[in-house]
Amino acid sequence: MTIGIPKEIMHGEARVSATPETVAKFVKDGFRVLLERGAGVGALYSDEEYAKSGAELIDGPREVYERSEIILKVKEPQMNHALATHEVDLMHSGQYLITFIHPASPVNHEMVRRLAERGVIGLTLDGVPRISRAQNLDALTSMSTCAGYKGILMAANDLASFIPMMGTAVGMIPPAKALVIGVGVAGLQALATAKRLGAVTYAADIRPAAVEQAQSLGAKIVELGVPAELAVAEGGYAATLPEHILEGERQRLAEVIKDMDIVFCSALIPGKIAPILITEEMVKQMKPGSVIVDISIDQGGNCAITPAGERKVIHNVVLEGIKNIPGMLPKSSTWMFANNMYNLVKYLVKDGSVHLDMSDEICAKILVTRDGQIVHAGTLEAMGR
Repeated sequence: MTIGIPKEIMHGEARVSATPETVAKFVKDGFRVLLERGAGVGALYSDEEYAKSGAELIDGPREVYERSEIILKVKEPQMNHALATHEVDLMHSGQYLITFIHPASPVNHEMVRRLAERGVIGLTLDGVPRISRAQNLDALTSMSTCAGYKGILMAANDLASFIPMMGTAVGMIPPAKALVIGVGVAGLQALATAKRLGAVTYAADIRPAAVEQAQSLGAKIVELGVPAELAVAEGGYAATLPEHILEGERQRLAEVIKDMDIVFCSALIPGKIAPILITEEMVKQMKPGSVIVDISIDQGGNCAITPAGERKVIHNVVLEGIKNIPGMLPKSSTWMFANNMYNLVKYLVKDGSVHLDMSDEICAKILVTRDGQIVHAGTLEAMGR
């Protein structure tokens, strides 16, 4: 089979879906690898390194898409302004696309419909279940580690004050307060990073196990008042809550958020739109100069007014809605991502072709489009079907 590695075109995206190391492993396994020239430059991998590993270098994306049976990407298909063509329109029927599609997010619905119409078989990395046998395929966990670390560094850069307590000749400056909402992989990394920087850390999560982990990192817990039997879904993920329970959560968070300097949002429900936990009114009550880093923005965001893909100051609060935070650590994130992709392709390809066994939880959870149809449950729910 032929694997295509196009250059990422999202603004500021420096990652790439394969390293010279994983290309060499693909070639050894019998795959042909087509790589668009310059695809790895942002992650500090040269074309020469890829060529030595066995990749065929291609001058532009059209040929990569035309000749490939499997496309490996980092981000969901975008409009390629240089070609005046959407990346979906470069794909063909029967082609496999493996990337972060984030299909439940409303901003991606039209793109998902187009994937189905073109007969592309879309497989989304944010659907990989967090089960033991899927750990080495789980790019979401890998990228969440990067986002948790870098997201707090972004907040530190945005703040107009120190994070640690500072004793000075003219008096004591108190430490910053940082609240992490959603203590999964990214949230735990954010807590650890904020604590290392000297912040007083707080954590909020509806899952008892997540609360325990946050406490182990020294965080003060914000009680959300959600019964455990409502909070936890299959696999230990956060469950979808009814609106009246979410409203109770928002009221409890509102009392705490107004005193925070940093709020890191990473509350997600796999394959579904992120719950809105911070309203515009809550943002208005925050301290001037405080920062919200909303890494759940790919699935809609936890804050109602997070600007998708942008950094803005709204109501004197810095709102970070950047969508490719792991891309700000391109070397480390690419190395992790590329190995996840290699392991996933190896898992799916048997005897020279892709096998999607729908009785397998991994295949069932990552499949978005097939046979001209949208089949992803969370996406259909978000579309109101």
